[in-house]
Amino acid sequence: MDGIVRKASRVRLTAVQRSTFAACFLGWSLDAFDFFLLTLCLRSVAAEFHATLPKVAEAIFWTLAMRPVGALLFGLMAERYGRRPTLMINVVSFSVFELLSAFAPNLSLFLLCRALFGIAMGGEWGVGAALALEVLPPERRGFFSGLLQEGYVVGNLLAAALYGLLFPHLHGTGLWTPWRVLFMLGALPALLAFYLRFKVDESPAWLATREAKLQARLQPADQRDALRSNRSPVWRYLPSLLFLALLMTAFTSFSHGTQDLYPSLLEHDHYMKPGTVGLLTAIGNVGALAGGIVCGTLSERWGRRRTIIAAALLAIPMIPLWSGSSTIPLLALGGFLMQFMVQGAWGVIPAHLNELSPGPMRAIFPGFAYQLGNLLSSRNGVVQATLAAGLFGGRLSPVLSRTVIVVALVVAGLTALGREAKGRSLVEVTTG
Repeated sequence: MDGIVRKASRVRLTAVQRSTFAACFLGWSLDAFDFFLLTLCLRSVAAEFHATLPKVAEAIFWTLAMRPVGALLFGLMAERYGRRPTLMINVVSFSVFELLSAFAPNLSLFLLCRALFGIAMGGEWGVGAALALEVLPPERRGFFSGLLQEGYVVGNLLAAALYGLLFPHLHGTGLWTPWRVLFMLGALPALLAFYLRFKVDESPAWLATREAKLQARLQPADQRDALRSNRSPVWRYLPSLLFLALLMTAFTSFSHGTQDLYPSLLEHDHYMKPGTVGLLTAIGNVGALAGGIVCGTLSERWGRRRTIIAAALLAIPMIPLWSGSSTIPLLALGGFLMQFMVQGAWGVIPAHLNELSPGPMRAIFPGFAYQLGNLLSSRNGVVQATLAAGLFGGRLSPVLSRTVIVVALVVAGLTALGREAKGRSLVEVTTG
């Protein structure tokens, strides 16, 4: 296994490919960084606006709820105007809305800013993944898919590091309230737009399609009519979109179902102190990072579906270590292995979704399906907490353990029903 990863990581990329992947990876990481700053500052925001925690937590819901809008909007822009300029606009947009959040004078305007941030956040993953995977060599797509997806984990770790290192030393008031300062720093990703402008080229797939459309317009009228008659109407793609959205609902339930309330499980069920909870969460994130890269790479040999199914099903045997252990070392091992499997399955997703998506809709389909899944699973934590309170006296271990069993089986089953499209060319010319 280590040999496969080393071989994939040593593949030589051109300067353009390296710059493109770096830009897309940083875009996703910094997008996640801005999102997780909010989750870390919820109590501080609530204190600033004299609001309850549940009311401020609505900002997370609105961010998630608006992400499908952004995926559709920016996806349409990427198909019409190109991946690179759309990604530049997207990066600037989520940075600006992060900055505006820092200056919100009341909770209502803060929630509005977070909803607008959600639109921008929803557009980054789909456009960035399409640009990166259309540029990178197809024989190493699995490795880079896993690495790209874990930009989300890197963003989480960056936000936690900034919060832990800087927040305790901030003591300002008014506009210099600590959480506002962090949100101001969250606007720095806008600088990535300059890198995109000068170091990243447009997707060859999009350029080929644009050239084909220009050539088609120069054809005689009867030939143009014949080309139009061969176009696939958008509604023909609807079954594929619905399947991918259902698949991503299962996937987002898999990740959020094992991550969102796990710190609360450690505190409530195992009486862990905040420092220990933070350490165990960080260890789980390291496992997630490793799992995404390793399983993404293995999918080049085993296939996308087989790798996802194996990782999902192997999460089930990790449950006793993950939620039932009585010592810190065993809980750390369980957290590492659980997130290795969960994010191992996730690491295949950027490549798998792009390979399953129709060429004319590639900048739209993966991101829109992904964000629809986020929307449909956005109340997952509320359901888990309600079940724990109503059935198990507040204990989260039984609920989260059952969540893993059910969702892992659903992920494996839906993946088995789908197609295998490993290695499919993403440079497809269409005049539609």
